[in-house]
Amino acid sequence: MGIEFQKMTLAETALWDPETDETLVCLDVHQETHDVKSFTFASPEGKRFDFDAGQYFLFDFPLGSHGEPRCYSISSSPHRGNAFTVTVKRVPGGKVSNWLHDNLAPGMLVKGQGPLGHFILPKGQKAKFLLLSGGSGITPVMSIARDMADKYEPSDIVFLHAARTPSDIIFRNDLFGLATRMKGLRLQFLPETVLGEAAWPGLTGRISPEYMKLAVPDISERVVMCCGPAPFMAAARSITAALGVPSSNYNEESFDAAVIDEPGLDVEAKPTGRIYQVEFSKQKRTLGVSSEQTVLAAAKKGSVRLPSSCSNGVCGTCKSRLVSGSVEMNHNGGIRQREIDAGMFLPCCSKPLSDLVVER
Repeated sequence: MGIEFQKMTLAETALWDPETDETLVCLDVHQETHDVKSFTFASPEGKRFDFDAGQYFLFDFPLGSHGEPRCYSISSSPHRGNAFTVTVKRVPGGKVSNWLHDNLAPGMLVKGQGPLGHFILPKGQKAKFLLLSGGSGITPVMSIARDMADKYEPSDIVFLHAARTPSDIIFRNDLFGLATRMKGLRLQFLPETVLGEAAWPGLTGRISPEYMKLAVPDISERVVMCCGPAPFMAAARSITAALGVPSSNYNEESFDAAVIDEPGLDVEAKPTGRIYQVEFSKQKRTLGVSSEQTVLAAAKKGSVRLPSSCSNGVCGTCKSRLVSGSVEMNHNGGIRQREIDAGMFLPCCSKPLSDLVVER
C-alpha cells in the first residue's frame, strides 16, 4: 500500500493535532529481541509530532467489529518529530500484541490518539537521575534517555534495567551506543538468570536493597523514573523509599490497573449516596451504582466486562458511548472534547448523576 507524503520545509510543516488527528501510517517494523518489535508511525499528511519523552499513544487497532484499544509508550526521541516509535512485547495469548507482531506491516493505517500521559521529567530541573525499568517497561525510560542524548546537555544518569535473561534486554545495543556518546550515562543490567549467555559478566537476580546500594550508592540524591510490571514497581517503590529517596523524587508509569488505586473508593464498604440504575445494553446487565462510585468500579464489582487500564482517566481504554443519562466526569486527558460532544465518556472517572444506559 503506497502512501505519498506532502513535501514541506520544516517551518511549513503542520503539527499533529491531538484533538482532531487520528490516522497514522506504519513506516517500519524492527525486531528488537526474539519476542519484541518496534513499530514506527507517521502522519500520512506529513505532520510533525510534539510530545514529551515518557508519553504514550492510545491506539485503536482494527480487530473485531469495534476495534481493540491499547496504550503503548513511545520509545523514540521527541527531537525526531516526523515520526514516533512504540515497542511491543509479544504476550502469550495476548490478542493485540500477537496481532501486531503477526500482521502490522509498513504502509498499513491505524488510528491513534495522543500524545498522552504525565510520566515526564521535571521541567527545568537539573538533577541526577535513576532511570529504572523492568521488562517491556523500558520503553518510556528509553525515550527519556534518547531525549537527554539528543539535547547534548551535561547529565548524570544511571540507567538500571532488569530482565529475565540477557537475550531479553531490550535496546541493549542501542544503550551501549548511547553510553559511548553520553559521558554522564552509566548502565546497569540485571538479568534474573544467564540462560543463553553463560559468559554474562555481571550480577544476576532481582532488585533488592543490597543490590541497589551497590549499583547506585547515591540513590537518595537522584530523581527516579520507574516503569515495569506491577510487582517490579511495588518492589522499586519500597526499596527506593527505604534507601532515602523522597516520595517527591519518585515517579512511576504503569498501565496495570492493579497498581493504581481509585481515590476514595473502598470496594468492600457498603455504597453510600444515591443509587442509580446503570444499564449495560450489549451485555443486558443492569447494576445499582452509587453517586459516589465510578461506573467502572461498580462494573468490576458486578462482574460486568469493561476494557480498562489506568483507572484514572488518563489512557482512554475504557471509553464508551453514553446512550442516555448524565455523569460527572473528571478525566486526565484520556478523551477529546469532540468525543465528549459525540456522547462518549470514560467510566473509570465518571460518577452517575442519573440513571444511565451505556453501550457496552
